[in-house]
Amino acid sequence: MKILVTGSAGRVGRAIYIHLAHSYDVVGLDSTPCSTADFVGDIRDDMLLQQALVGIDVVVHTAALHAPHIGHVSNELFHEVNVSATIKLAELAINSGVKQMVFTSTTALYGHASTPSMQAGWVTESTKPLPKTIYHHTKIAAEIALEAISNKFGFPVTVLQMSRCFPEPVEQMALYRLNRGIDYRDVAAAHRCAIEQSLSGFNRFIISGKTPFDPSCCEQLFNDCEVVLRARSPKLVAVFEQRGWSLPKNLDRVYDSSKAQNELGWAPKYGFESVIDLYDDGFAEVLPSKNQSSS
Repeated sequence: MKILVTGSAGRVGRAIYIHLAHSYDVVGLDSTPCSTADFVGDIRDDMLLQQALVGIDVVVHTAALHAPHIGHVSNELFHEVNVSATIKLAELAINSGVKQMVFTSTTALYGHASTPSMQAGWVTESTKPLPKTIYHHTKIAAEIALEAISNKFGFPVTVLQMSRCFPEPVEQMALYRLNRGIDYRDVAAAHRCAIEQSLSGFNRFIISGKTPFDPSCCEQLFNDCEVVLRARSPKLVAVFEQRGWSLPKNLDRVYDSSKAQNELGWAPKYGFESVIDLYDDGFAEVLPSKNQSSS
């Protein structure tokens, strides 16, 4: 099987490329030259895409403009890269005989729906997005367009909406693994599972860390989450107390990845403990604590 990964120089795209390369023939496309970019150029370049798609069985599409680009590029460019280029890639992939597409999306697109009033939001694939930014709007538009293409052409498309996955202060990053964060290695594994399951039609999954919470916790998570943390994640509480880190007063959302775990045969491996281990080992993956007394 030969797989094309777009956005392969990016942090997540590179992790997916390397993870898949252990088992499959993988090529990457990115505008930034690097060891995981076999094709270098703009995702909007149709000729480049056609070259990259030769002999490809599966496309993993991670290339996009993201939240940090807001205010630095125009809304029109967001639409060109995140929507128009995604549609063109899917159409060219179908014409090239590609058998499947996996689209890397984001839980951020749920926007205001992630944080309902006076309780933590319990976010699943059936939650209706209430987007806040152009980034959210374009990712939603891309998902809608891919669903229409999938239905029209019988082209299998799996959307993976990944939760927060970038370096942050250690205590924040560790806590987020319980409710709204994911390790980039687990993201890569989810993409492999999606490829290997090769589901028919259009499918959408949230990819987030395994949570100790359930919907019954939502009100208390928002109003007095320390009580819930002590009951549901005593090991995290012990680590925070040992290191002098403050527990949060509330948590505003939980991303539920149980559908992906059940239907893709995927299981997130890297919980809050892995964040602590990376931090203690000095990995740049985790930023220093915001609490200076813990140094």
